[in-house]
Amino acid sequence: MIRQEDVYKIGRLGKTHGVKGEISFMFDDDIFDRTDAEYLILEVDGILVPFFMEEYRFRSDSTALVKFEDIDTQERARELTNCDVYFPRSMATDDEELTWTFLVGFNIIEAATKKDVGKIVHVDDSTMNILFELEDGTLIPASEDLITHIDQEKKQITIALPEGILDL
Repeated sequence: MIRQEDVYKIGRLGKTHGVKGEISFMFDDDIFDRTDAEYLILEVDGILVPFFMEEYRFRSDSTALVKFEDIDTQERARELTNCDVYFPRSMATDDEELTWTFLVGFNIIEAATKKDVGKIVHVDDSTMNILFELEDGTLIPASEDLITHIDQEKKQITIALPEGILDL
């Protein structure tokens, strides 16, 4: 069984395309292409299920058309519309450059006090200043200049937070 902590969200499926089972895939992270992944994990009715890709082609920097194995009709593809798409953390190797979305689910540790600040639930990259959103709604700047250490095994990011930022 695939567990939520073993994967991270990379996008969402959209509308069907054509009649042969293709479906649009809006992604935040193209790790599936950079690692030549054979499958993606979809959340279907609350269960994480692997779906093997027959082929895919990019439509833009953030959208691809995907054809999954055994999904051969528009009706079958329509059943997958709006499914969240995940990628296994184990397939995102240390050699690969980590992406901001990979860090969702990690805890932030304040470098000076070693205090656990909270868990990242979302990365807001809609502006030039990328932000980590924590469970309690706190926003923390996601700047490489502030990050002092990332422990993938413990799922922790140590950040040298600017003084007073947690008081905002």
